This record gives sequence, C-alpha cells and structure tokens, in this order.
Amino acid sequence: MRHVYLHVPFCRRRCSYCDFSIAVRRAIPAPQYVEAIKRERDLLFASGEWDEEPLETLYLGGGTPSLLPPEAIAELVGFFMSGARARAPRSYNGQRKTGRGRGVEVTIEANPDDVTPPVAATWRAGGVNRVSVGVQSFSPAVLRWMHRTHGAGQAAKAVRALRRAGFDNVSLDLIFALPDALRPNFRRDLEKALALEPDHLSVYGLSVEPRTPLARWISAGAIAPSGDERYADEFLLAHDRLTDAGFEHYEVSNYARPGRRSRHNAAYWTGEPYAGLGPAAHGFAGGIRRWNMAPWAAYERTVHQGKSPEAGRETLSEEERSLERIYLGLRTRAGVLRSDLGAEAEALLEDAVSAGLLARGGRRIRATPKGWLALDAIVGRLTTWAASG
Repeated sequence: MRHVYLHVPFCRRRCSYCDFSIAVRRAIPAPQYVEAIKRERDLLFASGEWDEEPLETLYLGGGTPSLLPPEAIAELVGFFMSGARARAPRSYNGQRKTGRGRGVEVTIEANPDDVTPPVAATWRAGGVNRVSVGVQSFSPAVLRWMHRTHGAGQAAKAVRALRRAGFDNVSLDLIFALPDALRPNFRRDLEKALALEPDHLSVYGLSVEPRTPLARWISAGAIAPSGDERYADEFLLAHDRLTDAGFEHYEVSNYARPGRRSRHNAAYWTGEPYAGLGPAAHGFAGGIRRWNMAPWAAYERTVHQGKSPEAGRETLSEEERSLERIYLGLRTRAGVLRSDLGAEAEALLEDAVSAGLLARGGRRIRATPKGWLALDAIVGRLTTWAASG
C-alpha cells in the first residue's frame, strides 16, 4: 500500500451539512486513538492484506484531525514513515524519497482555529508537509449557520502561521451554492481566498445529505436550497476566476498551482490501491473495496481485542470496475482513453460531444467544465447501456 488514509473521527460539533462518520467529544481521546491505529496497521500486516511497499502519501482526514495534539500527529506520521513502511533515504529537504523519487506527501486536514504557530511548527517538524484548511466561507453569518467553530478572520491567521512554519503546500476549502436566504457572496469568498495565496483550492457545491441538520431544516421549510442555475453559475465562476489566476482545474472540485496537485486524492481517481484505517475508513485493492465499522467506541474495542474492525467488503465485477474507471477518469482533466471507453460506448455519447459537454483530443475524451456539471447524467447513460447489454 503506497497510499494510506487515516480517519480521525473527532469533532467539537457537527456542521449543519455534514453526514460524515464523526464522534463529537469535548475531550479528545488522543492516546487511545493513536494506539488503535497502530494496532489496526499491525493487524493488516499480519493478515497479509498489506504489503510492505515504500509510502507515497499519508492523509489524515476526518472529522477534525487538527483536534489531536500536535505531538500525537507527529507520532502517527513517524510510525508510518519509519522502517520498512517507508524504505527510502531522506532527500535534501528532509522528506523521505520513495521508489519514484519523490518525497512522501503527508497531509492533515485542519480547522483554522486549531492552527497556531506552535502547532504548525510541531506538525512541520513531525513530517507533515501539506495542510488542507477548512475555510468554507469568509462570511461570519454563513459560518455561524454552518455551525463552524472558527471566525471569518481566523483563516488568514492560520495561513500565516503555516507559512512561517515552513509549509509551502497549503490548500483551502470553500463551499458554493449556499441558500439564498444567507445572502452568500461566492465571488467575494474566491477573492479573499486568492488573497491568501494558497497553493491549492478545493471548491465544493453544497449538497443536502439525509439525516443532517440541513436536510431537517429544508424538510421543515425553514430554508430552501440553492437553485441549479446558481449552482452552475458559481461552479463556472470558480473555473474562470481560478484558471485566470494560474490554477489548473485538474479535477471537478480541485484547483492547483503547478506541481501542487493532491497526490493522495489523485490515487483515488486513478484507481490505485490504498489502505483506510480508523472508524468508517475505506480501503481498496485488487478490485475489493472494504470498510470499517463506524462507531469510535466499537472500533477501538475491536482492535484492542486483536480483531479486525472490518465491517464489510465488496468485490467489483470487471464491468463495475470499468464503469468506475470511466466515471473517475471523466472527473479529471486527463479524461479517459477512447480505447477503454470502446467505440460503441463512445458513439452513445456523441450528442454530449456535440453539445460541448465532452471533448475529444487525440486518444482521449474529456469532460469540459460544463460537462462536469452534467457528469452524473453522462455516466448514468453509460450505466444504463451497460446494464441492458
């Protein structure tokens, strides 16, 4: 496994739109979490499902990984970067090199209010070299509505602290297509984000997930979601503004400066195997997708007993894997090989090409920005065709 994801489930509160598997805690059980992750890693090695290969990427997501004490983060990074788990000499800048000659990308997701100069310095000294800051919005009213724990001015403070600690790979998250009642100004959010000079931006349209506070508010008529037209307008606004600013729109929701793409997320989109550790974490290898039990208490108890926390797995058929490769490929700027798509399937999409939703280029076919907005419908047509054939 060259790519490893650690799910840190702890949060101070649940955001209004969030349906992730989290555990709201006032006191974060950091020692217990670190020990549980180590135990699960050892169980995966003992089972033979995880080969000892040089590490390419390590990603701490959540939840809110930045709630862990920085020393716990450094301990986890050191554990996965040590010995046979990252067999390679150190490069000139202190990062470990992999068999492909690049330093291991180590990312942590962080809330702005958790990033202080001492925390940032400890992360950097401990081996973290990429930080994804969950800004979401620069509007105080929107942040309160989202149930975020940070204020509008804390994103800038967080970025300054990270830069002073030596981070040269900082990503910011923004959310667009917010309800009209909030009077959002996504253009202003984009400009404020650009003023912080990030290396990467992830821009997500607000989605309404079941069993979230947002879904309940909409069901009760307390608020109405944004319309499709504004969703499309703001998506294309982000594309135009960020590409004009020198960012590459390399995946539906992601923009990067040259050399600053997320290598970890790219592994998902290209179908590379990855391991997922922690409550509710998912892994994929050899056409098999597996996932862990979600509740933190049950997960910790199970691995402490020396048992696998796996809650389920599925084996994808060749047809399912092919459709998934096409879907994931079309999410990216690279697109898919026309030979992988096949002549019959490509012919089925001719009207999407004519409408400017897809574009041919040499041996590949790619979605345009407008095509990304219609991607589910495009791939749905292929799925229906495959099922009928």
